[in-house]
Amino acid sequence: MPESLKPCPGSPYPRGAHWDGQGVNFALYSQHAERVELCLFDSVDDHSESHRIELKERSGYVWHCYLPNVSAGQLYGYRVYGPYLPEKGHRFNPNKLLVDPYARLIERTAQAQGSFAFSDKEGEDRDLSFCELDNASTAALGVVTHSEFDWGDDAAPRTPWSKSVIYEANVKGISKLHQEVPEELRGTYAGLASRPIIQHLIGLGVTAIELLPVHHRADEEHLQELGLTNYWGYNTLSYFAPDTRFASLQQFRTAIEEFKYMVRTLHAAGIEVILDVVYNHTAEGNHFGPSFSFRGIDNASYYRLDPSQP
Repeated sequence: MPESLKPCPGSPYPRGAHWDGQGVNFALYSQHAERVELCLFDSVDDHSESHRIELKERSGYVWHCYLPNVSAGQLYGYRVYGPYLPEKGHRFNPNKLLVDPYARLIERTAQAQGSFAFSDKEGEDRDLSFCELDNASTAALGVVTHSEFDWGDDAAPRTPWSKSVIYEANVKGISKLHQEVPEELRGTYAGLASRPIIQHLIGLGVTAIELLPVHHRADEEHLQELGLTNYWGYNTLSYFAPDTRFASLQQFRTAIEEFKYMVRTLHAAGIEVILDVVYNHTAEGNHFGPSFSFRGIDNASYYRLDPSQP
């Protein structure tokens, strides 16, 4: 390992990857893990990580380190070691590169193929098998981000509930076919924040817009096989990262700034922003689903399991 990547202890809080201008603190919660490796990538085109760094510091159930020479834009993921005992609720498989649950931005589209922790494809007990296939070349990657943004004097309108009129919408659907929205902005965060859409909402007397899921998601395996996508987004992969398909420039790293611009613009127009969040399931599906993140990091901690059949 190069001297520039020699880790310092770091802190267990805050969770995720946080750049302080000089380096990045990485912190991952896993109660039942036996070992955790932070994997760094130089490019989304890489088929394997350029560096693996073992997180030797552990505070309670949080594994952490600080890398003084890493900056915003760094691509990363985790490999988490522990028992593969599905019958006891543990599904650790270090052959699967995992997304940080607290990642603020995701690059690469998560592919179900290659991300299953088990090898058998048929049978009620197929998830008891173990897959040795490495998926680093296709796994979704977290991106270290910065928090810089000119919010100005932004503030949520905080309209009393008794006077609220809420409009539910899909970010893509509300502007995709609107002829008055610039074509390059239709179906995007910027399109939702455009003058024609805002004037329409104000004309209806709307005080708040409730957005169907805008969190980064992964399409279900059967949809991927058919070349289809989950339009509504009810298949969350990361609760802290915006869905990059709604970025007008289709450049992953502009999604955060564009999302913030949308919120700031709607607030300036007196419109609250409410997010629809899906907590009852994730993109990993049931026990026969892929291991993208939570399941491989600590299935027994991140999911509620059946006590009689973990």
